[in-house]
Amino acid sequence: MQNLRILPKLRDSLSYLYIEHAIIDKNAQAIEYVNEDGRVMVPVAALSLLLLGPGTSITHAAVRTLAENGCTINWVGEDAMKFYAQGFGETRKGYHLLHQAKMASDPQLHMEVVTRMYRFRFNETIGEDLSLPQLRGMEGVRVREAYAEASRKYGVEWSGRRYDRNNWQSGDPINRALSAANSLVNGVCQSAIVSGGYSTAIGFIHTGKQLSFVFDVADLYKIDYCVPLAFEIVSQSTVDIEKRVRQACREKFREVKLLDRILTDIDELLMVPVQFEGDFPADEDKALPEPLWGTYQEV
Repeated sequence: MQNLRILPKLRDSLSYLYIEHAIIDKNAQAIEYVNEDGRVMVPVAALSLLLLGPGTSITHAAVRTLAENGCTINWVGEDAMKFYAQGFGETRKGYHLLHQAKMASDPQLHMEVVTRMYRFRFNETIGEDLSLPQLRGMEGVRVREAYAEASRKYGVEWSGRRYDRNNWQSGDPINRALSAANSLVNGVCQSAIVSGGYSTAIGFIHTGKQLSFVFDVADLYKIDYCVPLAFEIVSQSTVDIEKRVRQACREKFREVKLLDRILTDIDELLMVPVQFEGDFPADEDKALPEPLWGTYQEV
């Protein structure tokens, strides 16, 4: 029988909440944020990711409540366009991270994961004889066709993916909408990754950054969800694009049950065993020292 204590609760959670220019404190077993519009209670037990934007102050008690309920905290820039720091995820177990490191450090296993990630993105059967450069070329074609199709469907002019991270408002509406949507799916995937006990830094297609694995996983979903959603939002209006994209992303992620899929998809891509051997006391007592090299002897 599978030990249900090893299963993260992420799939039962809401997606995320972005807060800026507010004070956040604990209230009962929830948190409450206060801004110029009043007070709002947030049921943290059903929240997976809290994005703290500019002008936010959060108390020690609120951070502790969020951590105890497995909610990841990200400190971000305005409209979640820049990422600065993160808090702990839900689990303290390390077996997923060790397996991820094994897959990334073995050249053959690493390439197998890369190939599966590219194949995952296609909605059709892909031949086993295709090389990695061929898969990358097919992915490039798929991305360009997705932009062109969305442009035709929603009547939004498209002249290419262009944006300046240091001058956000210089981007045209559709590029700002795409960046906003991509940033949000990055955040949700990051929350899932740390919740499942994986490392955000050990990537396969992307490497060398602290968020490499986040980009790997988020790219699995951007074409299906972020691209059509961004074009649809811009086709309706160019007013308050970032706010409307956040609202639309939250509804779309709930509709497609994205949080119910991410960890399962990661497990399949990394060929994670269905059941790891041994006991998993790390989350039952987070301060419990773990045995060294599989054995434990009292000194």
